[in-house]
Amino acid sequence: MLILLSPFTLQSHTLMETPLEKALTTMVTTFHKYSGREGSKLTLSREELKELIKKELCLGEKMKESSTDDLMKSLDKNSDQEIDFKEYSVFPTTLCMAYNDFFLEDSE
Repeated sequence: MLILLSPFTLQSHTLMETPLEKALTTMVTTFHKYSGREGSKLTLSREELKELIKKELCLGEKMKESSTDDLMKSLDKNSDQEIDFKEYSVFPTTLCMAYNDFFLEDSE
């Protein structure tokens, strides 16, 4: 059974979150922290994505302009020059897979 939570429910629910729930909440709230500064509140522009990466990830400061452009192109599946939440969700998922691979290699 899938339970959809509103942002208000998420805020009141944070006191009892499991680590996985906290990770999911962080993924959602981070997207919305940066979305809507330019244009739609439900999407990230190229500049909003760039700012999110720069401020939320250690690799952000080191990321080249061309890498940001490449990432934007790869995430923007419908080519509308904006990243909606579904498109964005691929990014942290891919990072999780890379972290998992790193830890698997490290444990061998």
